[in-house]
Amino acid sequence: MHPDIVKIGPVTIHSFGLMMAIAFMAGYYILSWEVKRREEDSKIASDLIFWGAVGGIIGAKLFSVFENFADFLADPLHTLFSGSGFVFHGGLMGGTISVVTILYLRKKPIGTYADIAGPIILVGQGIGRIGCLLAGCCHGSCTTSFASIQYPAGSQASYYQYHNHLLDSAFMKSLPVHPTPLYETVLNFTMAFLIIKFIRPGLKKRGTSFGIAIIYAGLIRFLLEFIRINPKTLWGLTNYQFSSIFFVLLGVFVLLFLAKTEKEDFEIGK
Repeated sequence: MHPDIVKIGPVTIHSFGLMMAIAFMAGYYILSWEVKRREEDSKIASDLIFWGAVGGIIGAKLFSVFENFADFLADPLHTLFSGSGFVFHGGLMGGTISVVTILYLRKKPIGTYADIAGPIILVGQGIGRIGCLLAGCCHGSCTTSFASIQYPAGSQASYYQYHNHLLDSAFMKSLPVHPTPLYETVLNFTMAFLIIKFIRPGLKKRGTSFGIAIIYAGLIRFLLEFIRINPKTLWGLTNYQFSSIFFVLLGVFVLLFLAKTEKEDFEIGK
């Protein structure tokens, strides 16, 4: 666990923030490559990544505020401007709204750009989860699996296990837990590669690979929640499982009603 990469005087580079920056850079390079390959204006890539990042950060923070509203009421400024408390599903919603708005203003084909965005979302989330792993958050439940990891004394995992009477002190090394961020990273990278290399080239309808990516992301998160330590809220499910269901249904809706053939692909804003 390395929550801080380096400290230079009063400036600290946090691992989670660094991974977020790397995720946006990776998204930019993938998007630029896709845009150039299609002989389109390369400036659209920087605009989409910039405004997607702005919308994603705002959405991720607002989702976190909604989930931890009591903490927000107790200290609004700290909650809004702290470097922690970002939720991927909120970021996906906010980023999507921003990107669709840019495409609307530029009158670009939404299906084509949605197909480009699908793998980028998975890659970005995968990189972001490395930040979670380094920061020591989002860990899973206790396990005896060969893939388990232990967090150092004083970590979130140790505090959680102490408060749940699994450890005698929060300043002990944690019991072995599922490295759920690492699971998500491997699964997302794998699916992004499969979509780009094998799935997308054979698809006839624009927007299909985006729908597949959203369904996959929602399904993976829904299943991983069973071995994560997030609190259950309703029907034995967590808030993230309900938002995962939403994204699965959204992906199904895209496949059934929004995916279009190349000739039918429309330029929104016209």
